Amino acid sequence: MMLDYAQLETLATILRLGSFEAAAAELGVTQSAVSQRIRVLEDRVGQPLIRRGPPCTGTELGLRLAHHAEEVALMERGLDPALVGAATPRRVRIAVNADSLAAWIVPALAAARAALPGLLFEAVVDDQDHSADWLRRGEVTAAVTATAQPPAGCDSHPLGALRYLATCSPAFLAEGRGTEGAPALRRMAMMTFDRKDRLQLRWLDREAGPGPAPPTHLLPSTQAFIDGALAGLGWGMNPEPLIRSHLAEGRLVELLPGRPLDVPLFWQVSRRMAPVVAPLTRAVRDAARAALH
Repeated sequence: MMLDYAQLETLATILRLGSFEAAAAELGVTQSAVSQRIRVLEDRVGQPLIRRGPPCTGTELGLRLAHHAEEVALMERGLDPALVGAATPRRVRIAVNADSLAAWIVPALAAARAALPGLLFEAVVDDQDHSADWLRRGEVTAAVTATAQPPAGCDSHPLGALRYLATCSPAFLAEGRGTEGAPALRRMAMMTFDRKDRLQLRWLDREAGPGPAPPTHLLPSTQAFIDGALAGLGWGMNPEPLIRSHLAEGRLVELLPGRPLDVPLFWQVSRRMAPVVAPLTRAVRDAARAALH
């Protein structure tokens, strides 16, 4: 099926900005022209591509087509910037876990943008055990993932391991010890990022053996995990690079000293896009060497 790239660009712009009106303003056309392009494209593929908002969001196929349009634009610029104008921004969509986004990958994005002026990033945040699914569905160009085996048509680069420490406030640990002297790990309140997050349970099963899950707070924020531990809300697996100063100054302590959990990470990238985003891959690998174990 031959696709009209003006229609695909319109789709991508709507999904990025969240409305037909905003897309029309950015593209310099009328809102009725935007609606007509999407109507023709949806008729052509035979199914809806946009869930009308606000904000407008994409169906599974809509997201894939929008990402395809962005990749084509990026490849055009990589072929010859003069074809599209060096000032025309191009976007790379990546999937990354929240802790990597907070702990180490942002300097890599900055370095890649210095090598590719005008490059823009869209980070999709998902658990490292699930981020490769975005690449498998064709919705991102690259992903930071805990999966060694890449999806079909992708390359995988080992990055090292992000070290996590089971940490809490000194007062919380003292309360959890009770009269037993050792932490009552299965009874101490725990923090979990979201329903996909298994890090705490992996560490707990390794250190305490199988058993019931502790009472759990759901806090979908890397910073909230640290703040929650500092405030005595519960314990959680915090990325070691983000809590070094808190440990050094005694504001946080390990539940079991010297028992980290190292999570191996991989950079997986679409093979057809690899030459275009090679500066990004180099920057990510350099940053990982500096930050990861």
